Amino acid sequence: MDPLTQGVLGVTASQVVSTRKEKMIAAFLGFFSGMAADLDVFISSQTDPLLELEYHRHFTHALIFIPVGGLICATIFYWIIPRLKKKLTFARTYLFCTAGYATHAVLDSCTTYGTQLFWPFSDMRVAWNTVSVIDPLYTLPLILLLCFAVFMRSQKFAIAAMVYAFAYIGFGFVQNHRAEILAYELAESRGHTAINLGVKPSMANLITWKSVYEYQGRYYVDAIRILKSHRIIEGSSTEKLDLNKHFPWLDPNSQQAKDIERFRWFSNNHIAIDPENSNRIIDIRYSLLPNQMTGMWGITLDPNASPDQHIVYTTTRPNSQNVPARLGELWEMLKP
Repeated sequence: MDPLTQGVLGVTASQVVSTRKEKMIAAFLGFFSGMAADLDVFISSQTDPLLELEYHRHFTHALIFIPVGGLICATIFYWIIPRLKKKLTFARTYLFCTAGYATHAVLDSCTTYGTQLFWPFSDMRVAWNTVSVIDPLYTLPLILLLCFAVFMRSQKFAIAAMVYAFAYIGFGFVQNHRAEILAYELAESRGHTAINLGVKPSMANLITWKSVYEYQGRYYVDAIRILKSHRIIEGSSTEKLDLNKHFPWLDPNSQQAKDIERFRWFSNNHIAIDPENSNRIIDIRYSLLPNQMTGMWGITLDPNASPDQHIVYTTTRPNSQNVPARLGELWEMLKP
C-alpha cells in the first residue's frame, strides 16, 4: 500500500489503544511506525537488481517481526525525542509503536504485490487481492475520521475509523469473491478450463477488477465491472513464457536463468514476453487499464551476457500525454 495509507492506518490503531490525553502523541508514533516496515527498500544491490524485490515485504513484514519492529521504533523515538520521556513511559511508547507497526504487513497482504507474512517458516507471498495499492476511497475517509479523533480527542471517532478500515477491506473480500466467480464463468463460456486464475482490483477502486487466467499455454486478461450488476470488458491474450522457445540460447546454469526463476516467484508465475521487446519478460498482473497486459515492470535479458551477469530490471511508465486518456478509459469502465 502507499506510504500515506500505511501511516494513516498506523494512526488508526494507535488511537484505539490510547487515552484521551495521549491522542496527539499516539498519532505521531502510530503514523511513523505504520510506515517503518517499508524501510526494507534500502536493502539493495548495484549488481543484483532483483535483491530489492526479494527483500521488500520480507522479514520486516512478517507477523513474527511485529514485536521487534515495534521495539525498534519505540527505542528510536524514545531516545531521540527528549520531550517524549516527560509525556509517556517507555511501555506506552512501545504500545503505540507496536500497534502502528502491526497494521503494515496485514494491509500490504490485502494488495496483489505479495507479503511474506509467515517468514521464516514459509516464503509464500500472501496476497489477498482485496484493495488497490492506491485507493483514495480507503485513505481519505480514514484521514477525516482521524482528524476528529485526534483534535477532538475522541475515542468514538478512533473506533469509527477502525470500523471503516475493516469494513472497506471486508467489502473488498466480497467483491473479490464475486469477480472470481464471474471470471470462471467467462472462461467456461469460452470453453476454457482456467488454471492459475486470479482477480485483482484495478487502480483506486473496488468496482472494476482485472482477471488473469491460464489455458493451454496462454494467459487471458479481461476486466470485470461488478456492483449491483456486472459487465465484462474483454481484453487480450498472450503466450505464456516458454524458455526453450523464447530463449533457446539461454544457458540454464547462468545467472540470467536463475534471475528468471526469482522473477517468476515474485510474479506468482504470471510472466510473459513483452510484445514490444522479445528479450524482455513482464509481469502481466499490473497495468493501468485492467483489460490490458502492458507490464509495468519486467526484466531484460542480454544474449551476449557473461554467465555470472544479472538481468536488467526495468519499469514502464505510461507517457504523461497518454495518462488522461487512459484514466478516461478507466472511468468509462467504472460507469454503469
